Amino acid sequence: MGSAQAQPWARRLRRLAARDEIIQGLEWAGRLGYAARGVVYLGLGAIALLAAVDMTPRARGAKAMLAAWAAWPPGLVIVALVSLGLLGFAVWRGLQAGLDADRQGVSPKAIAVRVGQAVSGLIYGGLGLWGLELLDAFEDVGEADEEQAAHGAAAAILNWPYGETLLLLAGLTLVGVGIGNVIQGLMQDFSKRLSCDARLCRVVAPLARIGYGARGLATLPAGVFLIKAGLEARSADVHSWGGALQALERQPLGSWVLGLIALGLAAFGLFGLVEAAFRRIRPAQALA
Repeated sequence: MGSAQAQPWARRLRRLAARDEIIQGLEWAGRLGYAARGVVYLGLGAIALLAAVDMTPRARGAKAMLAAWAAWPPGLVIVALVSLGLLGFAVWRGLQAGLDADRQGVSPKAIAVRVGQAVSGLIYGGLGLWGLELLDAFEDVGEADEEQAAHGAAAAILNWPYGETLLLLAGLTLVGVGIGNVIQGLMQDFSKRLSCDARLCRVVAPLARIGYGARGLATLPAGVFLIKAGLEARSADVHSWGGALQALERQPLGSWVLGLIALGLAAFGLFGLVEAAFRRIRPAQALA
């Protein structure tokens, strides 16, 4: 009799233990994800800075950067860790967007934030899967390949009904995302989601402000080129993220602008490492 009564409690304890393990696993996925995103932006900022001072031929996007890392034998380990971290970040973004892990609510502003988190999860998850594919069959993906892929995708869209309108809308969306990042950098209180003391939060908050602003400014050129391609129905006007920054660098004072954006991207990367350590990540709220 006593043994029969103990069994339900034993099953309940096992379920609770399994739930705790899932919660801890999701928290670690989120933290590793923020760290991986930070490493990506540190790399992008470093390459853009080298391009600004003519120490490397051009700025690169995330895929070309991961491919360059994979060409270096120790870099394969970095690519693997970053890719797995980005997949973990995609899972955390899914909890934020779908299950409201941050308790944003359902106001119009909150819905917009959660939609952005869902899109972010898809983008970083896709990048993580792409990085893992490099480990199986490495292909040298350079800036020229990024540009060709961008031109090819734009040409295919232009062949669709209302293709010009679709490119125009995509460009407007990117410009909106860029402006939104700049506004976020200016307006948001980044310390409220960090579990750090007030002194440390005051030190790291400027990294977020600078980083979000720079990320927004880095997004704007790609959006502008998409808008131009939509208006003129020319796929050649489309540039990849890295190619758009390189086109910006060719403008008057472009090297200085690119250099400042590069430093800002590095600041965003550093803030990602801070978030990995101190962000309040509460998957239990999403699973409640």
